[in-house]
Amino acid sequence: METILKIVQTVNSYLTDYALLILLVGTGLFFTIRTKFVQVRHFGEGMRNVFGKIKFNGGKQKNGMSSFQALTTAVAAQVGTGNIIGACGAILIGGPGAIFWMWVIAFFGMATIYSEAVLAQKTRMLNPDGTVSGGPVFYIKKAFKGKFGKFLAGFFAVAIVLALGFMGSMVQSNSISEAVSNASGIDGWIVGIVIALLCTLIFIGGAKRVASVTEKLVPIMAIVYLLGGFIILCFKITVIPETFGLIFKYAFVPNAIIGGSIGYALKEVISQGAKRGLFSNEAGMGSTPHAHAMANVKTPHEQGTVAMIGVFIDTFVVLTMTGLIVISTLYAGGGVLSNGAIDGVNKSNMLSTAIASLFDGSNVGNTIAAIFVAVCLTFFAFSTIISWNLFGKINFNYLFGKKATIVYSIISIAFIFLGSILSNDLVWELTDFFNYLMVIPNVLALIALSNVVVKEVKEHKKKKKENLDVQEKDKTVETVEEITKTETELVEEVKE
Repeated sequence: METILKIVQTVNSYLTDYALLILLVGTGLFFTIRTKFVQVRHFGEGMRNVFGKIKFNGGKQKNGMSSFQALTTAVAAQVGTGNIIGACGAILIGGPGAIFWMWVIAFFGMATIYSEAVLAQKTRMLNPDGTVSGGPVFYIKKAFKGKFGKFLAGFFAVAIVLALGFMGSMVQSNSISEAVSNASGIDGWIVGIVIALLCTLIFIGGAKRVASVTEKLVPIMAIVYLLGGFIILCFKITVIPETFGLIFKYAFVPNAIIGGSIGYALKEVISQGAKRGLFSNEAGMGSTPHAHAMANVKTPHEQGTVAMIGVFIDTFVVLTMTGLIVISTLYAGGGVLSNGAIDGVNKSNMLSTAIASLFDGSNVGNTIAAIFVAVCLTFFAFSTIISWNLFGKINFNYLFGKKATIVYSIISIAFIFLGSILSNDLVWELTDFFNYLMVIPNVLALIALSNVVVKEVKEHKKKKKENLDVQEKDKTVETVEEITKTETELVEEVKE
């Protein structure tokens, strides 16, 4: 097991340091240029599409989900342990500058995820039973015909089932179990049983129940975390400018805090930002298109803009809040980590250590910190489990047919329970490994179908211009009618 762990860790390091970084940033940059910065030009439209249509009870859709339900299902998958434990691990290893590179990955990732959502909408299928299926396996086969396309689609499906449906859920339940046990002393196996039962009740209801749960759970968990984080930052308001300064400083001179040569340190901070940026916002990984494919919208472009806001919320809002809390308390103002990592602080306890430091390490402070982290991690990880399970199930059904759903459900519930009582570094590394493998076929298909995405952006611009012309014509007609009416009234007055 130790030998396998070292092999997987070595492969993962090469993937994140080189292949993954090139694929993610390159694809994001490619779509940013080809769509002429769609994430900037249509950002306001995306915000209006999301916040102008919020409904915490989307009701029963005839098939698929409402646009907001699709977004919350996607955000539920994006906002998981990566936003707390992953972000803390990146800062601990790569320094505060890792947050900057997460922002970079997310900015270009917004163009990538726009493309994923558009293609998922264009290639989705309506099943005989009225349900909607969509996702990378469908647009991969559209991009590559014949046996090669089937191979890539099958490769992706196997990777996502293992990464998200099985091992990923195990990792998330382990995070919940550890956080709850540390805060309350409840045994992990009890936590595991509760999580497994709750998940079973949701899984039985299928995609519609998942959508119904996430549309209520995601806004609540975001408000709880952001409100708590805002209160914490109020205590450190004087060092907030320094906090942002450290993020930008150590993004380009990380060797000043993590040691080594500038080349080694820069590679380390960028790879940490890329690795955890992917695990957090999932742009380019091919997971969230499954949710966006189910959205009932007028055009694929509309859901594409909504998908962009999902990445923005995940990285620029939630993950940034984690970064600000940790850096402002442990690095800024001569914090305990200002000269580098120290023993006793790890990625799992870093956030609770940061919060407890506000209370000078008192027992009350430790308790408050443990409870806050446990509540937030439970929200984040649980929402991720139910979305990831749905994505895994879609691909399991693609591989083995709908009759195999019961087999998938049993295995996934078993992994969720096992994750609550077992902590295994190999499982974490394997989860990352299969996450990275998903990127390859997904990105290849995105690039192959880039013309379809660009055409969608142009068609939206054309329709918008046509609508404006019609509105302008209507206004001109109204003005002429008003002038004619006024002239008629004047003639009548003169006659009188």
